[in-house]
Amino acid sequence: MTELAFIFPGQGSQKAGMGLELVQAYPTARATFDEADSVLGRGLSQLCFEGPTEALQQTENTQLAVLTCSIATLRVLQELGISPRVVAGHSLGEYSALVAAQVLDFSDALNLVEHRSRFMAEASGRQECAMAAILGLDENTLKGFCADAQSVGVVQIANYNCPGQLIISGDAAAVQKVVERGKEKVGAKRCRLLPVSGAFHSPLMEPARGQLQSVIGDFDFRPPQTEFVANVTGDFVSTPEEIRQLLVNQVISPVQWEKSIRLIGGTGVSHFVEIGPGKVLCGMVRRTLDDATCLNVEDIRSLEKTIESLSSN
Repeated sequence: MTELAFIFPGQGSQKAGMGLELVQAYPTARATFDEADSVLGRGLSQLCFEGPTEALQQTENTQLAVLTCSIATLRVLQELGISPRVVAGHSLGEYSALVAAQVLDFSDALNLVEHRSRFMAEASGRQECAMAAILGLDENTLKGFCADAQSVGVVQIANYNCPGQLIISGDAAAVQKVVERGKEKVGAKRCRLLPVSGAFHSPLMEPARGQLQSVIGDFDFRPPQTEFVANVTGDFVSTPEEIRQLLVNQVISPVQWEKSIRLIGGTGVSHFVEIGPGKVLCGMVRRTLDDATCLNVEDIRSLEKTIESLSSN
C-alpha cells in the first residue's frame, strides 16, 4: 500500500465556499463545521461557505476557517479509510497536522488558534509591516539584501517554501527596500508584496509569541500517534513539551518547509495529499521533489480524483 504524507495549508488558502461541497455530501464534514460553530460561539461555517471575502481575509477569521475546513476534509478521508504515515502543516497548518496526529483535540486546536490569531492581529496593528515573495533569488543573496535593509527596519526570510521561492517579512520600509533590490537582480515580476496584514514569522511578532507562551500551557498536548514534522526545525518531533514550545517559537521563526518536504521524501514517502482549501503546497512539493506525487482534497471532484489515484497504486 502507498505510504502517504498529509500536508495542511496555512493562511492565504482561504476562499468563500470552501468546504461547502463536502458538507453537502458528508455528514462528517457537516458535524465538523457545526462543532466549530459551537466551540467558538459564532457562525464560522456561514463565513466559510458564503463570505464575504473581506471578512474571511481577516486574520482572526482566516486561521479558524482554514483549520476547520482542513479538519472537516481530514475526517472525510479518515471515514473513507485513508490515513497517513506522516503529517506536516505550513504555518497555521501545523495545528491541523497536530489534530491529525492526535496531539490536540479539534476543540482545543480551535481555542488555541483563536488565541493565536488574535495575538497576531494585535501585534500586526502596532506597526507598518509587510511580507513579500521573492522568486529566483538564492538564499545567501537574499540574506545579504535583508542585512543591508536593517538600516531602515527589521526584515528576515520568513518562509523557505521550495527551491526558488522565499518569503520575507518585517517592517514595511525594510521589506520594500529588499523588494527593490530583488527587482534589480531577478526582475519585477519575481518580487511582489503579498496581501497580508502582518509581518508573520518575524521578530515583529514577538508580542504574539509572548502571549501565546502564556496560554499554551492551559491546553492538553499528547505524544503524536502519527509521525509529525515541525516548521521551526524541519525535523520530526515526538514529545508534547517540545511540540508546545516549537508552536510558540514558530510565530517569530522561519517556516522550514523545503527542509520538511525533503525530510519526508527521504523516508521513502512519495505521495503527498494536501488537505484543505487550495493546492499551493502541491506546487511547492513538486518543485522540491522531482519524483513526488502530490494530490489535493478540497471538494468532491478533487476527493474523487485522489481516491482514484490512490486506488491505482
